[in-house]
Amino acid sequence: MIDEPAGGRHQLTIGQLADYAGVTIKAVRHYHDRGLLPEPPRDQSGYRRYSAQHAIHLVKIKTLADAGVPLARVKELLAAGADQFAAAIAAIDRDLVAQARRIRRSRARIAELHAGDRLFVSAQVADYLERLRQMGVSDQSAHLERDLWILLHAVSPEEANGWIADKLRALDDPEFRALYLAYDAAFDWSPDDPRLPALADQARRWFTGQDQAGEQAGGTDPAIARLAAASAGASSPAWNRLAELARRPRNATDDPDG
Repeated sequence: MIDEPAGGRHQLTIGQLADYAGVTIKAVRHYHDRGLLPEPPRDQSGYRRYSAQHAIHLVKIKTLADAGVPLARVKELLAAGADQFAAAIAAIDRDLVAQARRIRRSRARIAELHAGDRLFVSAQVADYLERLRQMGVSDQSAHLERDLWILLHAVSPEEANGWIADKLRALDDPEFRALYLAYDAAFDWSPDDPRLPALADQARRWFTGQDQAGEQAGGTDPAIARLAAASAGASSPAWNRLAELARRPRNATDDPDG
């Protein structure tokens, strides 16, 4: 409890009190509302007048708050004995250390925003996406791939790691790169485009060759392309047609209506 000074006179206005303690008038009122700083009665003019003890009490509150002590614990600490105060400060310090760790992790993640895709996908996937862009793959297809890998890593991270390793190896193959670029270009084609059967046959032959070599590189294409499109809300009738043609026996792809 803060006693009035001798003679019952409180000398400071709320603005003067705030200035002495280095806080705002709004903060003083907030501390009143939280029950941290007692309010003196109003004088005959209707104003509150504060004493030196109020100023000292306010400085203590500000000191604790600036040190990171939650306002919910300030009142407890102001009334605590030496041992209790030391124990409470130690506990608050541990909380602050944990909070600092969380902030450092958050800052590291925010810093990764500058790396674009690397915030959302693994380093391997980010490298893969960068290689696609260097190849000349459209932003549309790169974004579809990115969204697919985000889903794959969320649902099946171990398998996704194996798949991305296969895809990176596939990019070393000039034939696969040409095939990928052709699929990319075909996104906006008509499903009746006469180039689709030959492209489907080329894709099937490449994947068949990988199977025979015991490789899995990119083996989910063109299904991956369609799943990527679906995951991003995109739609390509031409890709759907390519997937249909690629599943047919080889001689059936010669006739797009067959």
